Amino acid sequence: MPTLADIVQELESIYDPAWAESWDAVGLVCGDPSAKVRKILFAVDPVAVVADEAVAWGADLIVTHHPLYLRGTTSVAATTFKGRLIHTLIKNDVGLFTAHTNADVADPGVSDALARSVGLTGPLVPLRPSSDDPRRGLGRVGTLPAPVSLGEFARRAADGLPATAGGLRIAGDLDRQVQRIAVSGGAGDSLLDTARAAGVDVFLTADLRHHPAAEFMETFGGPALIDAAHWATEWPWLTDAARRLTSISATKGITVETRVSETVTDAWNTTAKCEELK
Repeated sequence: MPTLADIVQELESIYDPAWAESWDAVGLVCGDPSAKVRKILFAVDPVAVVADEAVAWGADLIVTHHPLYLRGTTSVAATTFKGRLIHTLIKNDVGLFTAHTNADVADPGVSDALARSVGLTGPLVPLRPSSDDPRRGLGRVGTLPAPVSLGEFARRAADGLPATAGGLRIAGDLDRQVQRIAVSGGAGDSLLDTARAAGVDVFLTADLRHHPAAEFMETFGGPALIDAAHWATEWPWLTDAARRLTSISATKGITVETRVSETVTDAWNTTAKCEELK
């Protein structure tokens, strides 16, 4: 049976921590490196409901995309939700490992999984390549098998992504034919100009803000924008990460059981019209 140190070594061989942004916090958050690992739960967010799922399933490790302590801390007291989470994990011998921006830029990484989930086929290339390796980088650009209307592509994307309360928001002519698509898992505001320069028909990402999106469409008229839930754009990566870990581990005689959490941890859990709240 592998140890936590063995699994961390394999994960970091796939998602090198050196690829992470300088401000990021990736790697092992808690756990005894000598502890045995049989079951690993993959999830987007390190939150209480995910920890509860891990404990109920008997997981020895949780691998999340988002960090728990992005800005560091001076206390893990159970007076905050993060402190309580750490207490839950330690009391139940569950480790926590994070692969964040190092997974974003990996080849394949978060955006590759997103691209495939919304129907892009054939080769994928980074939208913003890494300076040290053009095969890696932020976002991905690919094509659909054949041109479709923006409205049809949006429907396919909605079907391919996990459902969230907010669904998809679309900016652009729904009847316009599209084929060349850029995607980026997570917040994509910083890539708007990069997507335009790439000559794509659609840029699908998350967390687009009103003013940058409105000014972008007014100034340039496109590419069309599709704004999905942050959690939904990163969730497809979990299956790929789990598959890659089990595959590379198997070549070394390491066997682990993995599970992808289907618990929706998107911050928004419903929508309502104002009259429904009266």
